[in-house]
Amino acid sequence: MKSFFFFTCLLAIFSAFFLFNIDQNREQQAMAEDVVSTDEELHPHVKEQKDTLIERADDIGIDVVITEGYRSHDRQDDLYAQGRTESGDIVTNAEAGESYHNYGLAIDFAIENSDGEIIWDIEYDGTESGESDWLEVAAIGEDLGFEWGGHWNDYPHLQMDFGLSIEELQEAKQQLDNESG
Repeated sequence: MKSFFFFTCLLAIFSAFFLFNIDQNREQQAMAEDVVSTDEELHPHVKEQKDTLIERADDIGIDVVITEGYRSHDRQDDLYAQGRTESGDIVTNAEAGESYHNYGLAIDFAIENSDGEIIWDIEYDGTESGESDWLEVAAIGEDLGFEWGGHWNDYPHLQMDFGLSIEELQEAKQQLDNESG
């Protein structure tokens, strides 16, 4: 009787863990599918290097999925509200105009496994090379001139700031808006 109770409890715990992981993967997958990553609004050099990143990763057996590119101010506001005034986890500390995504200078990526599942686990080694696929992609990105967000705990993030701060980009945008408006 004790063993039956033990196995029943074990099954319940395993089921809860399994369902939690499925739900978490579905949420991340939905987030990835919800994004419109428009290449046209990326800086031309960022777009070119993004394409090269995908090709180089593919050459070593890693399927990179771009989950976000240019991000409108409305989209940035929506993401900033998440976990604050809206449900969900906090996914950004940048408000509209405070992200390199808002200027077409950043992309976010994930890894897709051979079953077509989006992998957010930064330790995942689908190529069985002994090194995380995420770290391999980050190294490719840095070789291409991207700065990797993993250096500040934003692992899916790659950006090219061209030596410009967010404040400088905001000022330039404001000046352009004033001249055209």
